Amino acid sequence: MRDTRESRLLLILLVAVAFALITVDIRGGDDSPMNGPRTAAASVFGPVENGVSGMVKPLADGLHSLRDSGSQGDRIRTLEQQNELLKQQLSSSDLVKGRDTELAKLLGEAGAGQYTIKAAQVTAIGASQNFSWTITIDVGGNDGIQRDMTVINGEGLVGRVTTVAPTSSTVLLAVDPRFTVGTRMEGSGEIGFGTGEGDAPMRVELLNGQAGVKVGDRLVTFGSQNDKPFVPGVPVGTITQIVNTPGELTRTVLVQPFVSFTKLDLVGVVVQPPATDPRYAVLPPKPAPTPTNNPSPSTPPATPSAHVKKKG
Repeated sequence: MRDTRESRLLLILLVAVAFALITVDIRGGDDSPMNGPRTAAASVFGPVENGVSGMVKPLADGLHSLRDSGSQGDRIRTLEQQNELLKQQLSSSDLVKGRDTELAKLLGEAGAGQYTIKAAQVTAIGASQNFSWTITIDVGGNDGIQRDMTVINGEGLVGRVTTVAPTSSTVLLAVDPRFTVGTRMEGSGEIGFGTGEGDAPMRVELLNGQAGVKVGDRLVTFGSQNDKPFVPGVPVGTITQIVNTPGELTRTVLVQPFVSFTKLDLVGVVVQPPATDPRYAVLPPKPAPTPTNNPSPSTPPATPSAHVKKKG
């Protein structure tokens, strides 16, 4: 519409009419003459308004849902991260406690045998040096480690050092089929030679074919010349079976090692042997005998003899 004198007069007239209608509507209250037109307009435009609202409301709800879903997903991710952090802290705490226990046992064994050791951690396990059963430890030539040193842990004999690098060493485990160690039987002192059998118990050939042995007897290392590769007195294992070999000059027994070779973590390399052979001092105390459930029958109390008074 052009901005002319007539258009401005029309606009002023419409505004005046609007103010007049508003004044009449307010003064009329419930009896306002505008109620009728207002009701008619509501009946015409109300359904349209409701329809538009019905179409818009799901979209608005969806936007609100997406916004809430985003914040809820963030909270879930935050909780998952916190849970993972707590798991790592708990695992680290358990690992520290476990290593503290292993170190205490290792130091206790070294003290009992008067071994000077260099503590080390197992960093790898496997056939890295053409051996079937080996571990790699994190100490080497820079730490004073040499080839053919005895390796122990808090349970007993682990193996011997075979290869030395500046910062690491390879250890041949006592369960390797190429492994051989001199043994001494607790109490009787019978001497033998043990060889590794992998997952099976160690096989020990006692030099005395008539040696008196029984299941449960324990063995320690006999020791080598100049204490290499083995220092004396290190716990080896317990006899679990006596092999029947009639006519043989030696006697064969099967020995379950004290060490759990699938759980190795902390070990000690013996860098200085004891001044004297500790013999059996490093062996753990023998377990107490299990009480039997069949007590011997009690002897019934003696019946007091009757005193008979003779007549006359």
